[in-house]
Amino acid sequence: MACLEVCKEGKFKEGREECTLDGTVDWHGRPAIKDKSGQWFAGIIILFLEKMICKERVRRSIEKKDKCWALWLHAGANKRANHQNRVNQGLATLAFFGVGVNLVLFLTRVLQQSNADAANNVSKWTGTVYIFSLVGAFLSDSYWGRYKTCAIFQVIFVIVSYFDSESSLYNLHSSIACIFLLKIYRKICTGLVILSLSSYLFLIRPKGCGNELTPCGSHSSMEVSLFYLSIYLVALGNGGYQPNIATFGADQFDEEDPREGHSKVAFFSYFYLALNLGSLFSNTILGYFEDEGIWALGFWASAGSAFAALVLFLGGTSRYRHFKPSGNPLSRFCQVIVAAVKKWRFEMPRDGEEELYNVHAKDCSMNGNRKILHTDGFKFLDRAAFITSRDIDDQKKGCRNPWHLCPITQVEEVKCILRLLPIWLCTIIYSVVFTQMASLFVEQGAAMKTTVSNFKIPPASMSSFDIVSVAFFIFLYRRVLDPLVSRVKKTGSRGLTELQRMGVGLVIAIVAMISAGLVECHRLKYARKDCTHCEGSSSLSIFWQVPQYALIGASEVFMYVGQLEFFNAQTPDGLKSFGSALCMTSISLGNYVSSLLVTMVMKISTEDHMPGWIPGNLNKGHLDRFYFLLATLTTIDLVVYMTCARWYKSIQLEGKRDLTDQEDNFRV
Repeated sequence: MACLEVCKEGKFKEGREECTLDGTVDWHGRPAIKDKSGQWFAGIIILFLEKMICKERVRRSIEKKDKCWALWLHAGANKRANHQNRVNQGLATLAFFGVGVNLVLFLTRVLQQSNADAANNVSKWTGTVYIFSLVGAFLSDSYWGRYKTCAIFQVIFVIVSYFDSESSLYNLHSSIACIFLLKIYRKICTGLVILSLSSYLFLIRPKGCGNELTPCGSHSSMEVSLFYLSIYLVALGNGGYQPNIATFGADQFDEEDPREGHSKVAFFSYFYLALNLGSLFSNTILGYFEDEGIWALGFWASAGSAFAALVLFLGGTSRYRHFKPSGNPLSRFCQVIVAAVKKWRFEMPRDGEEELYNVHAKDCSMNGNRKILHTDGFKFLDRAAFITSRDIDDQKKGCRNPWHLCPITQVEEVKCILRLLPIWLCTIIYSVVFTQMASLFVEQGAAMKTTVSNFKIPPASMSSFDIVSVAFFIFLYRRVLDPLVSRVKKTGSRGLTELQRMGVGLVIAIVAMISAGLVECHRLKYARKDCTHCEGSSSLSIFWQVPQYALIGASEVFMYVGQLEFFNAQTPDGLKSFGSALCMTSISLGNYVSSLLVTMVMKISTEDHMPGWIPGNLNKGHLDRFYFLLATLTTIDLVVYMTCARWYKSIQLEGKRDLTDQEDNFRV
């Protein structure tokens, strides 16, 4: 209707320019025109900028936000706009994984922390990054929208590199949004400048220190405090940006259109691919420079990629598709709970749906949300939509108390989140397995033969096999497995469902842990058990780790890509960013649970003066038992997950095409 009204005003020619059907709008708040907004042009920008941001995080953890800004401005352009979205994700990943991998080196070589303290601080920082994703998702869904939220948090992350470039940014975009962002820039860039200046002026002393042979001198508590203040501002910026950029890229596709709906599914695979390609650059080229102590060069490389991302992002602002923010979800949830509790004494009719309060689909679309159909389950919450005599009297007076009567769509929003929580909880154990790649896998590799001829292989660089595996299995699944499964099913639908893929990811993770445990058993046979301090404590080659890294990469394709698609598809329109934030929070809790599990295992296994399963010298421990423990826990998690997946009931949107097929898409 809104599109037709615009056509009647003469702004667009009816029949030539078709509007999107999912309720997205353009930069001016008008219904988005399909051929002039979104699609793959915006998607590629987002993926490329995300890749650049990750690269920059390696240096400053600051520049991810500029890329996000650049990403959003570009991402809405037109059919090419979604290609830009993919570009953004790749650049952002460069920065993110660069920080995650090299922050340990910075803490040990520059701040002179012990390995244990540095690893603990990095785990806390990484967990905090993803916890902040809930903040970004809340602001995006409630008030700012994904475009503005991404831009603001990207500024928090990146702008330190461009402290002197505010005037040029102002000239690039004279819109009200840009002016608003630049005002925020003046207030928040101080913390990011601290990160840059404190590292260059106070922390990297004497000049040229920070490599393996030349550690830096001592630092005052004030200098260290400034560093931590800066790095946690980076965590805030990155965390707030991440869930929104993935969702914003998906917004560029109209899922009500069969062709664009298929592209939307493909977008998440390429989004994760771009993220991994960005980390490949961070783990190799940028990691080499930082390992040699050339931190300044790394910072400048990050700054350059951030600037390129910013310019790229600003170029497509007018062509992005947007969903309108739908208000505070917490208040909506509380209204449903309170209204249901107030009516707990009322007897619900058997054919209760006809007695429930509902609104027209047109009224829902005006708020940027599609109407959600009523579903069985959590029947107590239906009381919030039950119309009482008091509600009738209120409506006669022309008012409705939202704390006493809620529409069905609002009630179904709460049901959707409650149904998602068991599935989300089952993903945490997988994240525990995934985090071992950056910790115990590296320690295991360091205790193996790491030299080939005269070249020494950094144990952390083995994660490159994980990245290659991710790229291989993404293309294998999309080009081979997905079409093959579709033909076997003969239902006309696409291949494995999101829930099925996540289950496959858990199975592969179990095999990966068993593989790692067997390699450790084999390594111990070759170990010189009287070797306490030597570097190569086993003659077994580090390349024996390739299978476990490759298996983790394969499991990521099924678990994390499926998880992104699942939470994006199964959350209401007003909570899409929250759905992406659930993925990030799962990784965060996985880090925390991993640390807790290691602590508990060491406390139990070191009784009676035993060295424990994971001692300083792995040759005197039993890391293999810890891997087998993780395999056992993941197996239990798989059984629980399958039960939850069978119980799960998918969201039902009014007018959604192929509703029957959609139901099948979420069965295990």
